[in-house]
Amino acid sequence: MRWIGLAYSLPSSIASGKRVAVWRRLRQLGAVSPTGSLYLLPAGEESQEAFDWLAQEIRDGGGEALVLQVERLDGDAEGRVIELARAGRDEEYRKIAGEANEAAEQARAAGDEDRSAFRDRLERLRRRYAETARTDFFHAPEGPAAAAALARLEEAVAGGGTAPRDIPAADLARYRGRTWVTRPHPHVDRLASAWLIRRFVDPEATIRYAEKPGEGELSFDMRGADFGHSGELCTFETLLAAFRLDDSALRQIAAIVHEIDLRDGRSSAPEIPGIDHLLRGWSQAGWPDPELERHGIALFEGLYQAFRQTPGPEAP
Repeated sequence: MRWIGLAYSLPSSIASGKRVAVWRRLRQLGAVSPTGSLYLLPAGEESQEAFDWLAQEIRDGGGEALVLQVERLDGDAEGRVIELARAGRDEEYRKIAGEANEAAEQARAAGDEDRSAFRDRLERLRRRYAETARTDFFHAPEGPAAAAALARLEEAVAGGGTAPRDIPAADLARYRGRTWVTRPHPHVDRLASAWLIRRFVDPEATIRYAEKPGEGELSFDMRGADFGHSGELCTFETLLAAFRLDDSALRQIAAIVHEIDLRDGRSSAPEIPGIDHLLRGWSQAGWPDPELERHGIALFEGLYQAFRQTPGPEAP
């Protein structure tokens, strides 16, 4: 396989803080150093850009840096580099799992009011997991254990789970080629649901914006809808449950949609403020409903693809 390499040096006069900053940046990128003087990342546009910017920073700080294109590593060198990369990620995964398991035990022993105090701890661990998974290029074996520990902590914080378990399964064949109706001026839940319907439920769907459905039309996220809020679930989550759609990327999107729509503090995912501001801007722009839908489809498809590349914790 191909690699991107960075070789650099800093003069002895450079302050130790600068050296530490470069080392931390390399660690954040997931770079591996098999020799101590050369750092490697799997080849790709992101790796190239990251090393180019870091090399520029090193030069601006008085050091020397060289970015290399490495076509292959001879002998068993590639295997050693991959194992080094996995070992680095495994170390962080083990720390996350240990902290999550400890917090889960404490949360189970806490009362309902005290249990909510563990939510911030859960979100911090989620962010650490996402940062580690983003640079887990070679699927370190401790990753699933860390994901399972986070899922147990999430369940403990929720007090065993708040989602209703009695949403009946929907027969997918009955929902193909239909007209789906929801309220005009769609915001986060309706836009996300429209994307979900077109992406996973009814690729040939016609989506209409009106105050009430016509005969034979399906409704979502409106009063008396076929698919709407259910208990503490927003419409997007109800659709996931009804059609038994469950993967890590969809769960991460669901957490974002739920918080922007209901604002109950169940999630503090870092994407929430930016997406919330973006959607508010679209609303203030006065775009027609089909234009809002078109942008919403692009937004949630982009989120889905991004979350598939850096998966979050799997459900227990």
